[in-house]
Amino acid sequence: MAHSSQRERITQYIQDTYGTEAEYLWADSPDSAVFRHLASRKWYAIMMGVLPERLGLPAGQALDVMNVKCSTIMIGSLLSTKGFLPAYHMNKNHWISIVLDGSVSDDQITPLLELSYYSVAPKR
Repeated sequence: MAHSSQRERITQYIQDTYGTEAEYLWADSPDSAVFRHLASRKWYAIMMGVLPERLGLPAGQALDVMNVKCSTIMIGSLLSTKGFLPAYHMNKNHWISIVLDGSVSDDQITPLLELSYYSVAPKR
């Protein structure tokens, strides 16, 4: 049995946990998917394939990366951890990129997804 990629596992987790499907919005970037909060319709996660040199890493094969919304304070501490990078293509004060190559475990990712999801929920 082929093992699923971390991107596939996290996508399945998002669908199972939050009931949101990946939306592919850009014809020129067919592997880029956004996930929106069902009530607010705001994005809480974006997955994409990004060339490592665009992330300030050595050139190589495209990497699966997920952006999540995060507090500025958390971003500061996460950036010193392997697998976390300044947000690609998003506001770097409010978003962080996670490389989905296994360097960050699923168990580390799911609470960050939860924070991101609830951060874009409609305010009561």
